[in-house]
Amino acid sequence: MKIAILSRNSRCYSTRRLIEACEADGHEVEIRDYLRCTMGIASGRPQVFHQGEPVVVDAIIPRIGASYTFYGAAVVRQFEMAGVHTANPSYAISRSRDKLRCHQLLSREGIDMPVTAFAHDIRDIDSMLKNVGGAPVIIKLLEGTQGRGVVLAETKKAAESVITAFRQLDANILVQEFVKESKGSDIRAFVVGRTVVGAMMRKAAPGEFRANLHQGGTAMPIQLTSEEKKMALKAARVMGLHVAGVDLIRSNRGPLVLEVNSSPGLAGVEVATGKDVAGKVVKFLERQKRTKPVRRRRKPH
Repeated sequence: MKIAILSRNSRCYSTRRLIEACEADGHEVEIRDYLRCTMGIASGRPQVFHQGEPVVVDAIIPRIGASYTFYGAAVVRQFEMAGVHTANPSYAISRSRDKLRCHQLLSREGIDMPVTAFAHDIRDIDSMLKNVGGAPVIIKLLEGTQGRGVVLAETKKAAESVITAFRQLDANILVQEFVKESKGSDIRAFVVGRTVVGAMMRKAAPGEFRANLHQGGTAMPIQLTSEEKKMALKAARVMGLHVAGVDLIRSNRGPLVLEVNSSPGLAGVEVATGKDVAGKVVKFLERQKRTKPVRRRRKPH
C-alpha cells in the first residue's frame, strides 16, 4: 500500500514509529503536513493536494493536533470522499475532540464517567457545583489537551473564582467531581480495531494531581480487568474511532472513563509495555484494505 501519515512533525516519536512500522511491512510511506494540504472540490472528482502536488495514496493515518481539529478533519474527510482508507474517520475525530459532545454520547450509551456539569451563566455556579457533589472539583477547558487547561479547585470559593475567570474570558468549561480514591493516577488503554493492544497506568508527579506524562507523570504497564477492557472498547466504538487512547480511572464504584483521544501518543505506551503498537495500527489498515472496500462517505458530519 501507499500510506500517507498526516502529521505536522516528522521527527516526533509517534510519527517516526509509524514510518518504521509501514516500512517494516513493505509499504510506501510519505509524511504530509495536513495544514499544507488543499482540497479540490469538484463534482465527482474530490482531490487533495500537498504544496500544490496531488496526493494519491491508498490509506492515511491521521495525527491531527487538537488546535487544528476543524481543518485537519476536513482534510481527512476529503480523502474519504476520494475513497481512501483512514485509520480514524473524520467524523469520529471531530466527535472525540468536542469534550462536551463526547461526554454526552458516552452518557447516552451508559458508560460510567465522573459526574460532569456544564453551564453558560456564572449565576448557575452553585447549581453546577451541587450537581457534581461540591468541592473539591476538577475544572476543564473544553479545548485543553495533555492536561493543560485542567484545574483542581479544592474549595467552593476557589471553584467559583476559577469558573468566573474562565467565563469572563468566554472560555467553555466542564466541571467534574474529584475522584479522591484515584490518588493522582489514571489508566491509558490503547485501542486498535476491536482489541486493547496495550495499557499503562500513569501516576502524577509529587504535588501534582494530573497524571499526564506531559505534566511530569510516570508510566508503568498494567493488566486491565475484563470490565476495563470492555469499557475502553465500548467508549472507542461509541466515538466511532478505530485507533484510540481511552483514559480511565479506578473509583470506589468501578472504572470511569475520563476521555477518548483520537491521536494518542505512542511513546508512553510503547516504552511502558514494550509492545509494537505502531505495528498494530499498520496491520489494522492492512485488514481494512483487504476486507472493507471504501465507499464515498454520505454519513452526516
